[in-house]
Amino acid sequence: MNRLSGETSPYLRQHAGNPVDWYPWGDEAFALARSTDRPVFLSVGYSACHWCHVMAHESFEDDETARILNASFVSVKVDREERPDVDALYMEAVQALTGAGGWPMSVFLTPDQRPFFGGTYFPPTDRPGMPSFRTVLAALADAWEHRRPEVEAQAADLAAAVAAGARLPGRTVRENDTEADRLVAGDHAAADRLLDKAAGALAARFDRRWGGFGGAPKFPQPALCDLALYHGAVRGDPASREMATATLGAMAAGGIHDHLDGGFARYSTDVEWLVPHFEKMLYDQAGLLSAFLHALQVTGWQEARAVIEGVVAYTIGTLGSPGGGLYSSEDADADGVEGRFSTWTPAQVVEAVGPGAAPAVLDWFGVTEQGNFEGATILHRPLGAPLTGPPHIEHARRRLLAARAERVRPGLDDKVLTEWNAMFCASLAEAAGALDRPDWAGHAVEIGEFLWRELRRHDGRFLRSWQAGAGPRHLACAGDHAWLVEAALRLAELTGDVVWTRRAVEVAEALIELFADDVDGGFFTAGSDGERLLVRTKDLFDGAMPSANGVAARALARLYGVTGETRYLDRARGCVALVAPHLVEQPLAFPTMVLTACMLARGPVEVVVAGDRVDLLRVVRRRWLPGAVLAWGEPTGSPLWEGREAGNAYVCTNHACLAPATDPDMLEEQLAAAAGWS
Repeated sequence: MNRLSGETSPYLRQHAGNPVDWYPWGDEAFALARSTDRPVFLSVGYSACHWCHVMAHESFEDDETARILNASFVSVKVDREERPDVDALYMEAVQALTGAGGWPMSVFLTPDQRPFFGGTYFPPTDRPGMPSFRTVLAALADAWEHRRPEVEAQAADLAAAVAAGARLPGRTVRENDTEADRLVAGDHAAADRLLDKAAGALAARFDRRWGGFGGAPKFPQPALCDLALYHGAVRGDPASREMATATLGAMAAGGIHDHLDGGFARYSTDVEWLVPHFEKMLYDQAGLLSAFLHALQVTGWQEARAVIEGVVAYTIGTLGSPGGGLYSSEDADADGVEGRFSTWTPAQVVEAVGPGAAPAVLDWFGVTEQGNFEGATILHRPLGAPLTGPPHIEHARRRLLAARAERVRPGLDDKVLTEWNAMFCASLAEAAGALDRPDWAGHAVEIGEFLWRELRRHDGRFLRSWQAGAGPRHLACAGDHAWLVEAALRLAELTGDVVWTRRAVEVAEALIELFADDVDGGFFTAGSDGERLLVRTKDLFDGAMPSANGVAARALARLYGVTGETRYLDRARGCVALVAPHLVEQPLAFPTMVLTACMLARGPVEVVVAGDRVDLLRVVRRRWLPGAVLAWGEPTGSPLWEGREAGNAYVCTNHACLAPATDPDMLEEQLAAAAGWS
């Protein structure tokens, strides 16, 4: 056993029995590197990563490879999900070196943490254009021993490249380019031009046959779907709405969607959304829950409802922990084989549902003798076909699910991450209100209470990762705090309980105190009270998840709407200002910030429902209003509540209110006008 057996990360513990003398990231490892004058081998991955497992089996479980590592390097393992700050920093180095990145990430560092070489997966034997891991180790050990000046020069160059690329510069608008300035100033026309430009860029990338934006591999990108829905609603463009619903519909029909148990895999390896990388991540469930909900709210697309219900059922049922938190992911592999848990042969279907029901089931899910994945079939539906079957199909689906439950299940990453839990909590709270699901509301509150109970130190500082029996560990990052603010606001809107508004304010204050950049604007990934890394990065670009700065800008703008505190609005605008020159040139790199900039230009919409008016609450909740906040239930000391009479609803923009709405039809008209829906 090495030093990883006591870690909270299942990914780290998976390597506890390796012959490699692993260390977790920390002072002990780098002190040893300095005292023994050895370079550091940094290996970064995560529990559900298929190729991380492959490299582990091929190299880290190999005695000879371990002997080389132990003799010439200090080996450090990092779970990227627990330490996004470390991951982002060294991914910048790998991308600077190779032009690409991914996991497993393999980086070689000097004892003072400067990278000098890196890559991703290395095979066990030499391949054309790809050296083996042992070849790399031998070459780097030789360079460290005999060509140290070259190594130091490379480390200096890479450190400079990381420092330059880790965060965008501040205001870099060209003298003749005032569009970014207009956007930062909240110019409505500039925001509309940005939105149109983003929609045009989406249309140029849109796959008109299979949906999605770009070629294979295809990742779910909920923020891009939201952007298309928003453009369609605000600008009255049916083509934009169609891009979103076609993409979501193709995903729901494809093999990336679990047709038996609900939920979505991390990405599709092909353009048809058919063959997934089978791991299921909590953050994907959170993002897609919101995207399908917004599509239902904007377009009335009723098939989205069944998908939403499946996502919630899977997440709560499979990723739910006994204490109320949600686990991080399920693996791609089961019993050591990728996809074994999820694929079917005709014989397996017959055995599960019986020979009488089997023909209809085989036809419904496209199961054939030849299969579509290594001799078996990934269940799927034709594009445009119904997703929910008649009673006999639904009965057979439940029997397939029961039969699958008898198989060896994929590995479960049972750590609870603050950011991902808060993200799902926010989505679930929104869905619970919109679809009138009190059972979901209970789960959303339970997740929120878990985070505030289990993921905080005695001094109130939030931590990032928790595991049963080990407690919380690692300081929470900016993304954790941003999503906590958003989750607390959504819970306040769901419950009408003022405690959630107070909690949103407390976390927002911590976000500003610990992470704000008072020079260039925006928020650093790691807090000022944390470990000093080589560079203090900022999370600015949307990827599989929205960027921390995009979420922070949106959450703080919404918090301003609730509290009237202008410092939250100023911080939100500061995030937009930080990326504005790049936003107007490459809007699809920042879809969350595009929506926030448009929201700020239109002005936050505040809705108060005073007194016991469930009918008016339902009117507000069934609409997607991305720039709005809802207050009801227990009044706060905010100006938003001044002079409100029970029984009325008040729709305000920047705290200027329309006439009180006393009936649902009047409120519908006011909400549509305030949101700017065409």
